[in-house]
Amino acid sequence: MHVTIDGFGGNPAQLGNLELVRNLLDRYPDEIGMTKISVPNVFEYAGVKPEDWGVSGFVLIAESHIAVHTFPEHGQVWVDIFSCKGFDEIPAIDKIVDAFSLRSTRVHKLERGLEYPHNVDASIPLNRTERREVTPV
Repeated sequence: MHVTIDGFGGNPAQLGNLELVRNLLDRYPDEIGMTKISVPNVFEYAGVKPEDWGVSGFVLIAESHIAVHTFPEHGQVWVDIFSCKGFDEIPAIDKIVDAFSLRSTRVHKLERGLEYPHNVDASIPLNRTERREVTPV
């Protein structure tokens, strides 16, 4: 499963906190039922525009990866959770909302990985459903 979380209206102090992002990536895999296989790699960066600075980090998990990119001056965060196995995305989203005190999110979910049907006939209805979920009306 692949879940992306676009977070808005977050707390700039939390979004800009390198240690908060590092600690989140360190504990988050276990909290959502994944297996961490590396230490988190977290960096502060400065964009071309001074207000585009932020914190980016990722952690490798046995199931694939989790990445976080923050933009404190904009109150935004982008999170990518990619896993070859399914997981309950609601608590995973809630933990991100709480970590950064987000006011709103835009979430996209794609079924993928080992549980996803590899038979074309079985996957067509799922693909159509996902396309309708992702495509704005």
